[in-house]
Amino acid sequence: MFDDSDPRKALLRTAPAEATATGPFCLPQVGRFHEDPPLATGAGWRAWMLGATQMVLRVVELDGTAEFARSGQLDEYMVFSLGPEVRFTITTGAGAVEDHPGNHLFIVPPGDSRVTAQGRGTVTFIFTARSADLVAQCPPAAQPVAPNPCIPPFQPWPDPPGGFRLRAYDLDVPAQEGRFGRIFRCTTLMVNILPRFTAPRDTAKVSPHFHASFEQVSLTLAGEFEHFLRWPWTPDQAHWLPDMRIACSSPSATVLPPPALHTTLWASPEAQIVDIFAPPRMDFSQRAGWVLNAEDYPMARTAIE
Repeated sequence: MFDDSDPRKALLRTAPAEATATGPFCLPQVGRFHEDPPLATGAGWRAWMLGATQMVLRVVELDGTAEFARSGQLDEYMVFSLGPEVRFTITTGAGAVEDHPGNHLFIVPPGDSRVTAQGRGTVTFIFTARSADLVAQCPPAAQPVAPNPCIPPFQPWPDPPGGFRLRAYDLDVPAQEGRFGRIFRCTTLMVNILPRFTAPRDTAKVSPHFHASFEQVSLTLAGEFEHFLRWPWTPDQAHWLPDMRIACSSPSATVLPPPALHTTLWASPEAQIVDIFAPPRMDFSQRAGWVLNAEDYPMARTAIE
């Protein structure tokens, strides 16, 4: 049900949710970081965490310096900030950057690493749920209540041909007609950093859609958003769920579970949202030119959905 003006209308079609969903279904998770007490604090920073089925999110509000280290990290993770006032120093066993400007996405290799962020802004870390220690740090209210039967076991994508290393990608990417957002992937994750919206969404072009086998984490970094969700009816009325409308201020994160039909509205000026997936989406990857770092990471051989 994509609007004709939506580039996602060209994506490969899947079977209707009603034909494949059997229930029971999982409800969305919402991390309202703007009103919840932080999970951790330091001199000049506050951090919140949210655990989804396949990933863990750490969101840091920075006004000073914050340092986070990983020892023996199993797989790649991502760090990014859209704030031009944030500077990064990152050290790994496969590359380093020092006093690097913000408005970049960093893909950090497995192994030992240390990320130091300095300045003022929001910094986001994204890990897979294979980092069991990070999953354990998420409070119970910020973790899935039950496994979602629609989501298959996590499978990483192929290793980069040149090997794992620290990678930095400039987010100052001009819009291009027919391309959807600014999409980057690695072996474990995919992010779509959508353009900053400067006017309310046209309610005649809202493009409700669903995902059959993966969840979407929508990270609100600026402004006000509303997510609308609807689940299919099954023969068992006990599986039916009421429609939901979730209001999100910033910063916050919402986990949109399969196979819920969903769409999003934004009503405030200067609204910013980032969509996150684990592992990468096959349908986005199959669109030529959509994944901006596709040359660095080969596609999986079989479709994820």
